[in-house]
Amino acid sequence: MKPNSDAIASPASAAEFDKEIVDMASYIHNYKVDSELAIDTARYVFLDTLGCGLKALEFPHCTKLLGPVVPGTTVPNGTRIPGTPYQLDPVLGAFNIGAMIRWLDFNDCWLAAEWGHPSDNLGAILSVADWITRTNRNGGNLGNGKIFTVKDVLVAMVKAHEIQGCMALENSFNKVGLDHVVLVKVASTAVVSQMLGLTEGQTRDAISQAWVDGQSMRTYRHSPNTMSRKSWAAGDACEKAVNLCLKVMKGEGGMSTVLSAPTWGFYDVNFHGKKFDFQRGYGSYVMENVLFKVSYPAEFHSQTAVEAASRINKKLQAMGKSAKDIKDVTNRTHEACIRIIDKQLKPMDNFADRDHCVQYMVATMFVFNRLEASDYTDGSEAATSPLVESLRKKIKCVEDPQYTTDYHDPEKRTISNALTVTLEDGTTLEEEIVEAPLGHRLRREEAKPEIMAKYKRHLGPHFDEARVNELVDLGNSPDKLYAMEIDKYVDLYVKDSIL
Repeated sequence: MKPNSDAIASPASAAEFDKEIVDMASYIHNYKVDSELAIDTARYVFLDTLGCGLKALEFPHCTKLLGPVVPGTTVPNGTRIPGTPYQLDPVLGAFNIGAMIRWLDFNDCWLAAEWGHPSDNLGAILSVADWITRTNRNGGNLGNGKIFTVKDVLVAMVKAHEIQGCMALENSFNKVGLDHVVLVKVASTAVVSQMLGLTEGQTRDAISQAWVDGQSMRTYRHSPNTMSRKSWAAGDACEKAVNLCLKVMKGEGGMSTVLSAPTWGFYDVNFHGKKFDFQRGYGSYVMENVLFKVSYPAEFHSQTAVEAASRINKKLQAMGKSAKDIKDVTNRTHEACIRIIDKQLKPMDNFADRDHCVQYMVATMFVFNRLEASDYTDGSEAATSPLVESLRKKIKCVEDPQYTTDYHDPEKRTISNALTVTLEDGTTLEEEIVEAPLGHRLRREEAKPEIMAKYKRHLGPHFDEARVNELVDLGNSPDKLYAMEIDKYVDLYVKDSIL
């Protein structure tokens, strides 16, 4: 019989590993987050993200995927799922929380060469923090016996945001057909490994496992295959990240040249032989500059277009006109908007088609002077409106190269859309330009009260007034919130049944 020590892989040295992985692991284990701006922004991201998850519980297509694999299963000291009665193992817990967060495309956003939603990582982070804390409170010794606070979770979020966002600045996974959730899996793996008490060497191992893992293709985000998997893809990435970390914790090793190995490495197999490029080192830049979706549950490249349509509605009303009087619309926009959500003449077959079509979102705003998650649902007022459908086909997107340049400029990162409306009587309205959406850093102070109002709206259907006020007051009291132990905080969201 082999000695037990043979079950534990000896991590390779840093010198043997791809530098990209070494840098990630070093950042996770050695960087101290000391940016007050980053932590304060993380507080708003944390609250907003939990609120988005609660809002998703109003949709049966989401809730049918949640809960234990075997109905009725409860895991002792397991992860509690906000807004539900479920208590699950941390792997399935990561999926549940991750799927809720992402379902409505209403959480934060990061736009660069790659697109994504860094708060998706909270699915893995919160699941593991809650499970570790409950286990240790009941005599366990996970993660060196740590009892996590909300502040610890916020620090982990800053680091996950940073890895996902810095990777996305110069590296386009969508151009090789891969979905951005590869970065959720990698970032979550890096952060969770440290939360579990793994060494820096084991973190390198875990990150390598995330890179070698089969990566999701973007086909579920694009016509003709757009479907609801795009709404649980981040949950799937969180689930895999936690699972891989637990395997490394039990002794699985890593692959030191998983990126660079000729023929069989990630670069040759999945990235056309190109190495990753980096614009900056890891710090707290991404959390400090992250984009909030404040106004509309819509794919982020459309946010300014919908806001422009809302402004134009006021002009139409003052003229005694309405959406019925619109002959055509030109949207001057950036390249990413055209590549992802320009679907002028494509059929709208389901929720996923509608919430990734800039024409549908703008047309809905013009017709109903609103854009809500329920407007994407089959059979909804907007989805069955002949006027929305006819107007959608009258909205044309054209690229403005300067808007594309500004989109990639690290000092601007604007997401500009400009609408020009021509009416049936021949009148052409002055172009309505919106460069930075309400959730952009340039409009952050303006957005903060709106973020909290959005959070409160999302709490309302789930809890009585006293609990809603308790949670909002906590959210507005940073020191008190930061010091709260995470399991006790999560318990404030637990319910006996879903809505």
